[in-house]
Amino acid sequence: MSSRAELLEAWHGHLAHGRRRSPHTVRAYVATAARLLDGRPDADWTDLATLDGPALRQHLAARRGDGLANISAARELSALKAFLAFARAQAGVPEAQAPRVRAPRVKKSIPRPITPDDAVSLAAMVHDEANAEWIGARDRAVLLLLYGSGLRIAEALALTGAALPLGETIVVTGKGSKQRMVPVLPLVREAVADYVAKCPWPITRETALFRGARGGPLAPGLVQKAVARARIALGLPDSATPHALRHSFATHLLGAGADLRSLQELLGHASLGSTQIYTRVDAATLLDVYRHAHPREQ
Repeated sequence: MSSRAELLEAWHGHLAHGRRRSPHTVRAYVATAARLLDGRPDADWTDLATLDGPALRQHLAARRGDGLANISAARELSALKAFLAFARAQAGVPEAQAPRVRAPRVKKSIPRPITPDDAVSLAAMVHDEANAEWIGARDRAVLLLLYGSGLRIAEALALTGAALPLGETIVVTGKGSKQRMVPVLPLVREAVADYVAKCPWPITRETALFRGARGGPLAPGLVQKAVARARIALGLPDSATPHALRHSFATHLLGAGADLRSLQELLGHASLGSTQIYTRVDAATLLDVYRHAHPREQ
């Protein structure tokens, strides 16, 4: 019978070498498996292979009781499913699939910006769910560009290797072939550099920066599908799309004090009227905060 340490070591090896996950993902997934095994100190692969939906829901309920939020619970469920699928494969169980447990969902309401934490979690989940490490790094870099720099998805995918190495700003070509300069956060620069280092295709000044699995330019639909899968796993609403990350960029900047004219330049809007929609979005956000915080609204 395998010990707890041996189970975790095998899981770590599968993630780090078999799936080539990032060190951050490996740590998070191994920690999730360790918490599950804490309540099952004598479990082996066969025991884990028989773990059913109710047992998994009970474990998650206990985690929720410790204060785990919906977004974190959804990601933890994804990690647990991956671990239990691995356990079933190790135990020789046909069709190595984990128990079917529905992820916690966020209450749906009017479309609203994605929070900074949700934006980063969405990018991380897309990375974790990818079939190959370099593809996960690619999709994470794209999404962080949309959120961190306010790009349209077409603008991000139109970038070529000439943009490398990224500095504190980047020049993008938007609608009407108009160019604008946008800031690039350190987190975004690191994500793009990580993708470039892992990309199996040579990236030259003339070739697309973001490449598809066969080496051609990355199609927007592939990013949209990856985000759709990730938002289901995280329990995010249908409004959490790649384009919503750009809206969140604008709304969060406005909420932090950015003026409309500067925001117009950053977004590449032809008219100020296109930018003013974000004042309404931000007002809706503030009203929501007021309703939940003001003592007369309780």
